[in-house]
Formats: sequence, C-alpha cells, structure tokens
Amino acid sequence: MAYNKSSTPWQDKLDETCRDIQIGTPVFQIISDRRGGRTAWSSRVTVQGKTLQARFWYDGKNLNNAKEDAAEMALNYLNGGSPTSPSTSRSGW
Repeated sequence: MAYNKSSTPWQDKLDETCRDIQIGTPVFQIISDRRGGRTAWSSRVTVQGKTLQARFWYDGKNLNNAKEDAAEMALNYLNGGSPTSPSTSRSGW
C-alpha cells in the first residue's frame, strides 16, 4: 500500500462511528499558540456536545496530525474510554 499524505484513518473512523450511533457530524477547529518566533498548532473536535482537544501541538505542516489526534481522543470518549488531558508537548516540531 502506498503512503497517502492526506490519510485520515482516525477522522474516517470517527465519522463512521458518529453515523453508526446516529449523532451529529464531528466539528473540528484548528487552534494556534504563538511560542516565541514560531506558532504551534493543535485541534479540537466537538462530538455529542463535548469538545475534546488533541493531546499534542504540531508544526504548521502537520495540521492533519493535529486533527487525527483530536479524532482519536473523540473516539476514545465515544467508546467509553477516558480521554487524557491535553498536553503542552511540542510533539511533531
């Protein structure tokens, strides 16, 4: 299988789960935080009235990773897991 740069397995699974349990479509929001001379990027997703934030902050070229991270958190929440609290880690930098 070839590498697909725009692959979104967590986002796809989240969409599928929302359809399966008949709740609204997840709504993503990109957020930024100025850190010195650079900007860190992350994502939030709202599902079933709950907003969950990605665990990590990313470089701008990795925005899809931020959305994937948030989608994974939302899936854990919908599947009864307890999402971990957001981190200020600069993973992906």
